[in-house]
Amino acid sequence: MNSPRTTLYRDKQNAKLMGVCSGIADYTGVNAIWIRLGMIGLTFMSGGMTIPFYFIAGLLLNKKPAHLYVDNEEQKYWQRVRQSPQRTAREIRGRMRDIDRRLADVETYYVTSNPRLNAEIERLR
Repeated sequence: MNSPRTTLYRDKQNAKLMGVCSGIADYTGVNAIWIRLGMIGLTFMSGGMTIPFYFIAGLLLNKKPAHLYVDNEEQKYWQRVRQSPQRTAREIRGRMRDIDRRLADVETYYVTSNPRLNAEIERLR
């Protein structure tokens, strides 16, 4: 089962009609105006064939939960996860390595400046 933050929803809060385009915009991180313009363009190029699909999507998609994201930063994070999960995982691993390195530096600083702590750590090894 998909996580609620990686699911496509209808976004009724920013909707013009049924919230399908604003839901796609929220899902992809693309500005809703570009999704709407693309939808209009597809409608004209396909001779109106996208209109039934729009209404079917409007009926089948669940409404976006009101408090899906805590803030805009969390929303942008989940949009990046949906766009490229591998890149997001790489970024998180890089951040964790950086935190690990900085913690090791702090530990080294405190151990070398405190001989009693250094002796206690050596005794535990």
